[in-house]
Amino acid sequence: MDSITQAVLGAAIGEAVLGKKIGGKGAVLGAIIATIPDLDVALYMFYDKFEMLSIHRGFSHSIMFSILGAFLIAYVLQRIKWTNKISYQRLWIFTWLALFTHMLLDAFTAYGTQLFLPFSDARIGFDSINVVDPVYTIPLLIGLFCSLFVFKSKPSRTVYNYIGIAVSTIYLLATLGVKNHVKEHFKNELAKQNISYNLLLTMPVGIANINWYGLAKTNDGMYMHKYSILDDAELPFEYFQINDHLLDGINPEVVDRMKWFAKGFYTVAKDGHKIRFYNLQVDMRGIVKNDETKAPTVGFFEITPLVNGGFEFSSGSHQLE
Repeated sequence: MDSITQAVLGAAIGEAVLGKKIGGKGAVLGAIIATIPDLDVALYMFYDKFEMLSIHRGFSHSIMFSILGAFLIAYVLQRIKWTNKISYQRLWIFTWLALFTHMLLDAFTAYGTQLFLPFSDARIGFDSINVVDPVYTIPLLIGLFCSLFVFKSKPSRTVYNYIGIAVSTIYLLATLGVKNHVKEHFKNELAKQNISYNLLLTMPVGIANINWYGLAKTNDGMYMHKYSILDDAELPFEYFQINDHLLDGINPEVVDRMKWFAKGFYTVAKDGHKIRFYNLQVDMRGIVKNDETKAPTVGFFEITPLVNGGFEFSSGSHQLE
């Protein structure tokens, strides 16, 4: 999820676990700790874009990191004036929750999170909520605001924060139910049109879990279809060739990593001597169709082979009319 949502969730956890002990400072600490996993973006200063495909949402977003990080941060907190009177066990639980809920929330988005590093680099993603969704964030924010400011002197101040957490969590879990409904819709549409496929991916686009894309992968191509849960009108599927043969001249390690990042949902195109790789598992901003271009989404990665056997890796996007 976006950094603001992660900070708000961390603040809500801080208020819930430490609010009665240190007041609003618990929310401040929660917001800070909950954003620590996303500090991996600072590694862009040391690694190139291709290497960062594996690093971002990597070890800093793993269960192992949340456990080890909780031990270290709780140790530091016991030596800070704000929190040195709180038991180490309580500080560990608070820190672990702030870190773990960050990576768990990210796992609900399409990007995927390497939860099981260093044992497995599988990218876990439930693909049920958009990276930015105010419908999840606003209840958290309202509950936290009421606890910290509106009812801060009331004995029941934490109740409002708990309500905000509960409402947001119910919405988050409900997105899984919506996803199941959407998946059934796509299965029915594919069956009606006699389209055989091997894999089916559904992902939300935009806020409130209303609009979705479905991708049905065959041996050679990808069928795509946009769907709104508010409109059951039948829409034709757009078909795109995968064009795996265009990757034949690329370093196999690069190809494997790109396919891993896309979880198998991708198409490939050629622009001169450059190879464009469309990652449909992460980037789904709508089909691009104009006089010169038909592409499955706006953004793409671009691989430029070099004469020495190396390659240049960059990203780009189509201009929308």
